[in-house]
Amino acid sequence: MTSTLPEEVREAFERFVTCEFTTVAAGQQPVTWPVTPYYSPGGPCIDVTTGLGYPKKADDARRHPKVSLLFSDPTGSGIDSGIRVLVQGTAEVDDENLKENAERYMRETGKKLPATTKMHPPKPLRGMFAWYYSRIYVHVRPERVFIWPDGDMEQEPQIQDAHLEEVRSGHSEEPPEERGQTRAGDASSDPRLDQLSPHSSGVLSWLAPDGFPAAIRMPFQLNADRTITVEADPAELPLLDGRACLTVHHHSPDFTWQRNMQVRGDLTQTAEGWRLIPRKVVGGFELPEGRLSKYRDFVRKGPRFYRTYRARMRQRP
Repeated sequence: MTSTLPEEVREAFERFVTCEFTTVAAGQQPVTWPVTPYYSPGGPCIDVTTGLGYPKKADDARRHPKVSLLFSDPTGSGIDSGIRVLVQGTAEVDDENLKENAERYMRETGKKLPATTKMHPPKPLRGMFAWYYSRIYVHVRPERVFIWPDGDMEQEPQIQDAHLEEVRSGHSEEPPEERGQTRAGDASSDPRLDQLSPHSSGVLSWLAPDGFPAAIRMPFQLNADRTITVEADPAELPLLDGRACLTVHHHSPDFTWQRNMQVRGDLTQTAEGWRLIPRKVVGGFELPEGRLSKYRDFVRKGPRFYRTYRARMRQRP
């Protein structure tokens, strides 16, 4: 499908440094992560990757193959048109040959993110970080593509390969999927919610009736009662009551540092508009500024991720 898309869309796939990858976790909870996309012009899929020591993105995609990729932050891409693109697609998890995947990862990051090459430890020492360098790829085959050429996601998008009336109504002719029950928990007292305030917008994701997650970038506001007001209503992608996720992230143009976090909770329509009720706050996999800080962060995180890596290696045939 990608070869028939407009050139500016394919260029976004190829050049964006990050996109927002939404999977569906247990309990039908959408979860959105900033990731680096890898795309070859005309290729059938857009690929993302994760380490064997932190495989949740891949695990969720294997369990629920309907995923989405949102291209909404052009930082570092050199694209200034404002274009935003949402891809809803089917995921295939590739973890058969970890060595080949690791070689591919080093090759592709070196080409797309050359400034990050100096951040890697010398090759003889990379075995100490096998939890990171043993790579899993997720191949996302686009099924439906929404395009906002000027980036205004409150305007009607161009839609490729979709039943327009189904999209507009939020209804699918396919049997509807269970949307999950209200989350347990209360994150209103979590001090990390205050880290939302410097961000002017975030990526809100929710589950559509057809089982594909939807995601848009929109302005929001943290209220005095610690709920989050969604300050936009996207055209053609109706918001729905149920589990949702708000993700904020930012990174340097050369991707030598990044910050991100998620708020998972319940999206509900009130008299004042749509609100997200926080149930859980999750910190993302981050890259601190400065090479020494990065090594310290890797060493600090290493034991937990290494335990997961060892357990997964023991499960492999």
